[in-house]
Amino acid sequence: MHRVSVSELWSLAEDASHKLRLNSPVGGWFPVLQDLTLYITESNLPYVNLFFSPRLKNVHIYIATQSWGAPRDIVPAISSTISVLPAPALQSLVIDPSCNAVPWVDFKDSLSSVVLRCGPSLREFTSRVPLSDAAVDHLIHLPHLHTWRAEGPPPSYSTSPMPLVFPPLTKLTLGKGTARGWISLFGRLENSISTTQGLTPLSKMKGSLKFLNLPCSTIDASLTSPVQRFRNLVNLSVGVDEGGEGECTFKLNNDSVTKLATSLSQLEALVLGWPCLKNSCATTVACLLPISVHCLELQQLMIHFNTTNIIEDLKNISEGHRFQDLRSLPKCTLSTLHVHRMPLALGEPGFATVVNGMVNIFPSLERCVGAPGNFDWRALSRGIAEVQKM
Repeated sequence: MHRVSVSELWSLAEDASHKLRLNSPVGGWFPVLQDLTLYITESNLPYVNLFFSPRLKNVHIYIATQSWGAPRDIVPAISSTISVLPAPALQSLVIDPSCNAVPWVDFKDSLSSVVLRCGPSLREFTSRVPLSDAAVDHLIHLPHLHTWRAEGPPPSYSTSPMPLVFPPLTKLTLGKGTARGWISLFGRLENSISTTQGLTPLSKMKGSLKFLNLPCSTIDASLTSPVQRFRNLVNLSVGVDEGGEGECTFKLNNDSVTKLATSLSQLEALVLGWPCLKNSCATTVACLLPISVHCLELQQLMIHFNTTNIIEDLKNISEGHRFQDLRSLPKCTLSTLHVHRMPLALGEPGFATVVNGMVNIFPSLERCVGAPGNFDWRALSRGIAEVQKM
């Protein structure tokens, strides 16, 4: 048997579990098991390690949320179970990337010990557990790692025992509150560490990285400028939860958005936070034109822009000399613009200007999707649909 999935509903009687453990053959009950999907619950915890095999390649461990109504003393038992996971042959290790109820820091030592036993075959590591500096450094030196969620802050690399060259990652997700630390580290390493056989620390990753996910408290040029070195990105997502009362955390302007779009011309998805109600950001609707022109493969877009003077801004785009060259260039085929809570107030005189202006920027645009109750954007979507039928 090469593949097993243990659901959260599956359980054994205590005496059956005891007999299985006593009568376990040499090599265990599943000596050739390679793929294991395991939902750990309080009821199956005593025997889940019976499924561990030295030949395991792909392990997905999920901790069932209902078990967290149990006393906290179950955490050490789960941690102990994870710590004995066979690791040398692993290619993929995922530890519940979605559950928010788990006290992840309690698993730091046990999971770090597993990571330190992983060999060069490991290609994917995804977990919300912060790791020790030694475990993080071990992951960075694994030559075939392509998918990684780095939950904790980066280690200090003032003294590294080995040449530091990041693996050819294709997908990188940084933990909340740690993204700026990693982005800053990338900049320092690239600017200050000498090349090793023609390689800088980011040489491989700059060519390979396709997906980058950055949860941050503020979106500004100090964050987006270093990201522009990853020119093969197809998906850039910067997550920011906009507060109801605080100031807008989107600090880019039209020029910084243009630089980002120009550098990342392979983008298919660009998410720069969730547009808010404030209407105080420095970007205007004019920032959409360079995105459309430079990112011809774009299929998903979410970005803040100030709609206070949207009618005049669109007139300037369609008539102004500044945008003349961009207006004549091919544009992307984006069909849906995500506006979330971004305000829009249009009277009848300017309605057609905005409809036509948006279609001129995105010739394939069909709708603008906002939060429930965002009625002006709904009306605009209907207007755009009518224009596209002509």
